[in-house]
Amino acid sequence: MKHSPTMPKKGSSEANELTYGKSAPDMVVESDSQVSVTEIRKQVVDLAAPALTEMVLVSFVGVADMIMVGRLGPPAIAAVGLSNQPIFFAIGIFQALNVGTTALVARFVGAGMKKDANATAKQSLIVTILLGALVGVLGYLITPWVMVAMGAEADVLPLGITYMQIVCLGIPFQTVGMVCSSVLRGAGDTRIPMVVNLTANFVNVLGNYLLIYGHWGFPRLEIAGAAIATSLSSVVACIFFLVIMTTGRSLIHIPLTGKYRPNWEILRSVFSVGFPAAIEQFVFRGGQLTYVRIVSSFGTSVFAAHQIGMNILSLSFMPGQAFSIAATTLVGQGLGAAQPNLAERSALETRRLGMIISTVIAATMFFFGRFIAALYTDDPEVIQRTAMVLKIIGVVQPAQSTQFILSGGLRGAGDTRWPLYSTILGIWGVRVVVGYFLAVQLGLGLLGAWMGMALDQCTRALVISHRFNRGGWKKIAI
Repeated sequence: MKHSPTMPKKGSSEANELTYGKSAPDMVVESDSQVSVTEIRKQVVDLAAPALTEMVLVSFVGVADMIMVGRLGPPAIAAVGLSNQPIFFAIGIFQALNVGTTALVARFVGAGMKKDANATAKQSLIVTILLGALVGVLGYLITPWVMVAMGAEADVLPLGITYMQIVCLGIPFQTVGMVCSSVLRGAGDTRIPMVVNLTANFVNVLGNYLLIYGHWGFPRLEIAGAAIATSLSSVVACIFFLVIMTTGRSLIHIPLTGKYRPNWEILRSVFSVGFPAAIEQFVFRGGQLTYVRIVSSFGTSVFAAHQIGMNILSLSFMPGQAFSIAATTLVGQGLGAAQPNLAERSALETRRLGMIISTVIAATMFFFGRFIAALYTDDPEVIQRTAMVLKIIGVVQPAQSTQFILSGGLRGAGDTRWPLYSTILGIWGVRVVVGYFLAVQLGLGLLGAWMGMALDQCTRALVISHRFNRGGWKKIAI
């Protein structure tokens, strides 16, 4: 998986202009051994802190969304849950662009090759605009069929159709925002994505407040209002990202002038790195769809508890995902500067810091689950089931954090196949198969389904740790 021009060798004048872990070309890393643990930690924090702040606050927006929707009743909660899974599946293809783009941009920035980083960003944006429009229109048209296939019950079906169709209209804007975030993070800039996405999510929360319940003279649109607010926030983020990146206000610059034709050489490199990540997403989301379909068969009340659990689980993902971004950037830039040992040290230190935060989250979920669940609903049955789910989430936090962060390191190296392998084994071999056996065959219901999820996380953590520790990723050329 080689890309021309050739990456500069360690010790060359070009390599000495690297911007390792920075978004400005004023930092020189001379050798692996000269970088202390303190310096590595600073790099990790500089990258992860804005991303973590962004993700935590964005997740709280998601929590606020679900709390507001939850007050409309269990059918509304179930409708949002059933709608989101196929939408996540549909945008899985963009992971090929996002992961490949981040890895290449990180390598080019690490080697001081800004022109190639800009070209990669431009090509990824072109493809995203075209595919995003296609996916959004197609998703809108097939929504009724999708909701029936997901097993929506009579009280959920019309709500799910309304919500999903409106959100599909925002997919073209959402995907552009996703690829812009990936470009900037690959360049070591996690602050602009943080500011833009927090602004967009403020719009989301405000829109929910105004449109779900009809405050300040706005119409009461209930679940349609929640969907409109979600799509509107995607439009806002898209506009901000494009303005910033086309006017030269970030390290990566995509000028409005010039030719906007596909560059197949660049796109081949992007997709050669990102294709396994896209397959991984399809495998993961396909497993999620099957998993959700199993849980939805237990009825609206059970699925509402499951969806609240998944909403809170997404919050617990955030530290792992934020530190995963840091690992991807630092490993990619370290290898781009021909310093593989520094790349490895950076990834391991990133995991250590991420584990500290995940432990705090684990304790919170385990001991305060009932209080958290009560924020979403006043239904005693849903609260009881959700509290049980949150205990399981707490137990698996260390495994979840490990597999997120080390997978990010592997992706930064261009090793996207092993995260795919771990997902195939974990999602389909464990979560779906074992979860179905425990939930349906043994009659454990929601408990069995979530036990399958916990075993899935542990399995993926073991596979990813094994691959990372063997070190083959250090030799991958992209």
